[in-house]
Amino acid sequence: MTVLRSLESKIAGLVEGTFSRAFRSEVRPVEIARKLAREMEEHQTHSVSRVYVPNEYVVYLSPDDHERFVGFERELRDELAGYLLEHARRERFALMSRPSIEFRTDDRLRLGEFGIQARLVEPGEEAAGAAGRAEAVQGDVGHTMIYSAAERLQEPLEQRARARNARALLVTDGRRLVVGAAGATIGRSRSCDIVLEDANVSRTHAEIRPRGGAWIVADLGSTNGVAVNGARIEQAHALKPGDRIELGTTVLTFEVE
Repeated sequence: MTVLRSLESKIAGLVEGTFSRAFRSEVRPVEIARKLAREMEEHQTHSVSRVYVPNEYVVYLSPDDHERFVGFERELRDELAGYLLEHARRERFALMSRPSIEFRTDDRLRLGEFGIQARLVEPGEEAAGAAGRAEAVQGDVGHTMIYSAAERLQEPLEQRARARNARALLVTDGRRLVVGAAGATIGRSRSCDIVLEDANVSRTHAEIRPRGGAWIVADLGSTNGVAVNGARIEQAHALKPGDRIELGTTVLTFEVE
């Protein structure tokens, strides 16, 4: 059982009985876990011998989504923190302290949308007081990334205009599938942006999205994994035109417009 699947099973155990209604929320805890791990990977600080990653995360939820998590919020924070700790160990990242998760409500978010803000905090930093905290937040926190329940990435506001016309293509069996600036999820589920009729493909298998002027492909916890040009990838992988992306028995050729 993968760490992510184990996490999903543990969280499900927290919501037996009346708490089971919480999973009717558009935002699922396992989606938050995936995006927390992504934010950890994308906010690395390199020292001489270590790669440090954020240890403090704020998850912003719409009022309706946050209300659905209230009954087991403390347990959910603990499980998500444990998942991030295991992810850091697996990727050999260094942490200043055990990851901490905080949930907040943001009225600007719609049902099914959530934001994540990550920062690296030295132990004892909070003792510096509210003024010191405000300065650290401004200096150390990356953009608040907004995600939707369909796992489609929404770029920070200042990047959306630049990426508005970015498009990529996936070619398979004579079909040309367009991937827009927001990226696309790929899998068997009808909720995915690109649906593949392949029994060896997971319901939500992978995603392709722009990042830093390039395009990347990432596995979303699939059963059979993702390979690029015959080599299985373990984390987000930068793509170049002509790359062959293998999901199950399906091969997609990546191109850019």
